[in-house]
Amino acid sequence: MSEHRRKMPPQQPPTGGRAAARRAAQQPGHRSAPAHDVGMEAPSASYGPPPPAGEEPRPYGGRAEARRAAQRGGRRRGADAGPGGGRGGSGGGGRRGGGGGSGPGRGSGGGRPPGRKRLIDYPRYGKRGWRRWMPSWKLVTGTFMLFVGVLMGGAFFAYSAVEIPKEDATATSQNNIYYWADGSRMIATGSGANRQIVGIEQIPRVMQEAVVSAENKTFWDDSGIDPMGIGRAVWNMAKGGETQGGSTITQQYVKNNRLNDQSQTVSRKVKELFISMKVGNKLEKRDIMAGYLNTAYYGRGAYGIQAAARAYFDKDAKDLNASEAALLASVLKGATYYDPGGYPEIDPEATPEKNLVRATKRWKWILNEMVKDQKISAEERAKYTTFPKVKQRKQDAQLTGQIGYLVSTAKGNFISNNTEGIGAKELERGGYEIYTTFQKPKVQALEKSVTKILDEHIDPEKRPKTDTDVQFGGATVDTATGAIVALYGGVDATKHFTNNADPTGAQVGSTFKPFVLAAAMKYGVRDKELGPAQDESTRTIVDPDKSLYSGQDKLRVHRYNGDVWHDEKGKEWLQTNDDGASYGNITLREAMIHSANSPYVQLGMDVGIDKVRESAVAAGLRQESLVKGESPSFSLGTSSPSAIRMAGAYATFANKGQQNEPFSVTKVVQGGKTIYEHKAQPKSAFSPAIASNVTDVLRDVVEDPQGTGRKAAIPGRAVAGKTGTTDGNKSAWFVGYTAQLSTAIDMYRFSDDDTKTDRVFEEMYGTGDQPKIHGSSFPSRIWKDYMTTAVEGMPLVKFPEPMDLENAEPVFGGGATSPTPSPTPTPTPTPTESAMPTTTPPATPTTTPPVTKTPKPGKTTCDIWDWECNHPGDPGGDTGGPPTTAPETESPQPTDTPTDDTETGPGPGNGNGNGSGSGGPGKPGGNDGSWVP
Repeated sequence: MSEHRRKMPPQQPPTGGRAAARRAAQQPGHRSAPAHDVGMEAPSASYGPPPPAGEEPRPYGGRAEARRAAQRGGRRRGADAGPGGGRGGSGGGGRRGGGGGSGPGRGSGGGRPPGRKRLIDYPRYGKRGWRRWMPSWKLVTGTFMLFVGVLMGGAFFAYSAVEIPKEDATATSQNNIYYWADGSRMIATGSGANRQIVGIEQIPRVMQEAVVSAENKTFWDDSGIDPMGIGRAVWNMAKGGETQGGSTITQQYVKNNRLNDQSQTVSRKVKELFISMKVGNKLEKRDIMAGYLNTAYYGRGAYGIQAAARAYFDKDAKDLNASEAALLASVLKGATYYDPGGYPEIDPEATPEKNLVRATKRWKWILNEMVKDQKISAEERAKYTTFPKVKQRKQDAQLTGQIGYLVSTAKGNFISNNTEGIGAKELERGGYEIYTTFQKPKVQALEKSVTKILDEHIDPEKRPKTDTDVQFGGATVDTATGAIVALYGGVDATKHFTNNADPTGAQVGSTFKPFVLAAAMKYGVRDKELGPAQDESTRTIVDPDKSLYSGQDKLRVHRYNGDVWHDEKGKEWLQTNDDGASYGNITLREAMIHSANSPYVQLGMDVGIDKVRESAVAAGLRQESLVKGESPSFSLGTSSPSAIRMAGAYATFANKGQQNEPFSVTKVVQGGKTIYEHKAQPKSAFSPAIASNVTDVLRDVVEDPQGTGRKAAIPGRAVAGKTGTTDGNKSAWFVGYTAQLSTAIDMYRFSDDDTKTDRVFEEMYGTGDQPKIHGSSFPSRIWKDYMTTAVEGMPLVKFPEPMDLENAEPVFGGGATSPTPSPTPTPTPTPTESAMPTTTPPATPTTTPPVTKTPKPGKTTCDIWDWECNHPGDPGGDTGGPPTTAPETESPQPTDTPTDDTETGPGPGNGNGNGSGSGGPGKPGGNDGSWVP
């Protein structure tokens, strides 16, 4: 090509028309000015000869070079337009001419680069920043459609492949086998006899509709699953209201009647879902309803609607009315928590009282839903204003004697601790081998010791007013492991349905004092000059032998800072001791030996009720068994833990401060596979020093000639323990331990009547032909008789010597003062004494002043259990010896007022045999608190 053909007029910039402009725009890094305008060499500068003189350099060597440049740099959409980038301007050039026009234009600055477009444009081509990672709507839509297609294809394949299991494969119950601790067979339960299949025509329509309204409103129309129902259940659950089940009735029928696997796994749930869909499409709704109601578990060992109607109402299923149907629909939500009879052996929250509240609420809700769903009329609903009367829950006839209590305890332990999701419903299906910790010889020995007392001294026919409804409970725990080796739940599990080894509501009295002492050794008393929240640096650890507290009867209780304690009504509290006994300044060891109340009430206030509560829980008591509030009486046992828990908590002291949860099941086997095994998880509750000092103090309660627990002493064995008697003489305890076994025995009177919503404890004045029942009488005798047999053949193990308490110092509380080198006798008349003075204790801190008692008129020195009481000074109750001072001046007795034994704060009569409880005023020979304005 000749030179003159490529030469441009000197007065015009090189142009090449529209095609040249497009090629120029495809340059990498194209800007609003050509490269040579900003001192940059054009890409063609490195190829061929330079342009002739007087000519502008070409931006590219030709079309091929422009194309290569575009491929290297890519295309940048939206670049700023510049000179030569648009259609404006004039220019010349031949068909291979140069760049775009020189005039201003609005071109895009670049065209689409040649090359193949990706199928999935992600990350997005040509985008920068966050837009590069934002998928396009086409990509989102395509991905969703692909996912739905794969899901539908998989569902179709799974639905086609799944088969409906045979009904008989899982509908028959099996036995559960329980074993003693030595591996021998105890009993087989769950024979499956409590099931009777009835046809849909024998199930009343109101029963069917009650279940539909409660569990699955769309049952008659759905295909076996209900996605909207699942969402509705989740929403109602989040709001905390009553809920329908997330599963449909068809799904529950499949789970109960068609599946062997009851595990809570995703695969099992998916399998259940597809089987439910197939069952919903192939079976009639009436057949599904009949199958569900005939296989569902209603509690009380009842499978199926016919067995449930008999168990709850003693009638046939066809005779159920709408109210009764609503109750049975309620228990389907979970019999453990909705059976009005309660299952406290499975969960302490499943008491008859709490279950009745839950069942009543759901019963009303179901009836209202039936009206809303037009299943019953508003007129019929108006008939059912009271909760239907339900039969008492009875044990299986084969679970007689103690066996029923042992089985219920083991069931509750397994259900509460297994991680396989096995509840009461699954356990009732059977097929489990349950290995327990119960030792048959010890269970039999404990039952024998209690029966001996019942036969010899309790006579309801001779003394119906005092000996009726007398109950005993007890439990023994291995101190090293927490294993429950024996328990006594009542006379017969088929006659007395409450397990007395479980929580009964009986207050523990002075058996709670060791936890107050342990708290004083662990946390210390607070500094009077500082606020209530104090750390260890401002507290003083208490020495039980060098510290002195006032043992005065009717002691005015103070807060830790010295202010007089007042209740919410502004009243003070004068704490009394049993039988009006007044002690001088007394060590905490002596106060425990004599079960003096006033020192430990004031000690609890000085330490802090919150710290006493923490110590009790650390030892092994359940938080919910302890009364709420900060009342001084808390330290004297107004709470009501179970016999099992009290034995376990004392075992913590015997085990050097290491706490083990009481347990009754070592392992559970199903189909040859171990599905549960107990694993010990000891916790450090107290230091060995604290535990050894508490044990040493409790040894003196048993071994000291004036100790209230002396009747529990076992010759040749080291024994530690504590007696307890509560307000109004409504319960009595002895809890004690050797180095290997810890046992709690309690006694009380209450009616075992499930129709009563509130359990009423009766007074025990005159029970067993005794003026008053103390922990030192029947409970101590049972404890000694049983434990003598239980420890027979065990090695003789001594308790460790008490260790030094770190930073422990003498503490003086309740008005007690430090002894002076030259004590001067000072008359200090007490509010309850006549002009008989007391003196300041001698100078030696370890010498305890003599005990002074002021007995009630007519109080005998000994009762029939005081077989060692042949001399003056031998105590007959929980708190010490005979009078050594002038008789007390009688004060007017308060009027007898009904009280609630579980009240947390003090009330009239708060002082008692051990100062605990908050019931009515004590009787003559007892001990009542005195309010002062």
